[in-house]
Amino acid sequence: MKKRKPEKAYKNLEFLASREARTLRILSEYLEPEKRFHELGVRHTVVFFGSARSGPKKDAHGTDRYYWAAEELAFLLAAFSNQISDRDNGFYICTGGGPGIMEAANRGAKRAKAKTIGLNISLPFEQNPNPYISPELNFEFHYFFMRKLWFLYHAKALVVFPGGFGTLDELFETLTLVQTDKLEKGNLPILLYDRAYWESIVNFKKLADMGYISPEDLKLFHFCDTPGEGFIFLKPRIEKLITRVTHNVLQE
Repeated sequence: MKKRKPEKAYKNLEFLASREARTLRILSEYLEPEKRFHELGVRHTVVFFGSARSGPKKDAHGTDRYYWAAEELAFLLAAFSNQISDRDNGFYICTGGGPGIMEAANRGAKRAKAKTIGLNISLPFEQNPNPYISPELNFEFHYFFMRKLWFLYHAKALVVFPGGFGTLDELFETLTLVQTDKLEKGNLPILLYDRAYWESIVNFKKLADMGYISPEDLKLFHFCDTPGEGFIFLKPRIEKLITRVTHNVLQE
């Protein structure tokens, strides 16, 4: 009687899910997106952050206005990318792949008939991908830090809408990386939507007055209050960065 062959280690799902194989899982979340981005020609992105709870329908706080503003700004940017893509300098709208502001930005890009990226994350309450992500650019991560790497690696601008802990985490981690010159593109545009919201929850000036940040650090970000205003601010800065900085990760 012929004995059944033992399972190869790289096919052993029990092993791959174990503590001992954690390094392999981390590497997979670097190498598989790297391969896919390279094959699909993704070299530049504009990343949208914001609350998963800002939906398209009116609520008591009127946060639906953020949803539709994100949809419109993403549409304007994606349409601009379509115009310049023949120069091999197009960019992709990239989000965390879930509902709320993420859905709105992917939706706006799809309205412009552009491909759009969703970097989702496995969470206990099961954040599902929104329906506007391009299927071939739909990702699912286990590790937050690997997901964050891919948010920023190709980013040529960040747009941050009002949000909670996750949005604040993403904003301040990015500001810290820019402040400490850990990003090659030190002049990465960071746009905060709705000045009144941001200044009501973070006293940026107080941080500078207390000496906890330098006065120059207040120039690391810019406020806007309408999609049109945001587009006018971002357009020349994105165009400049995509001609100067290219992360073609497989050829570095």
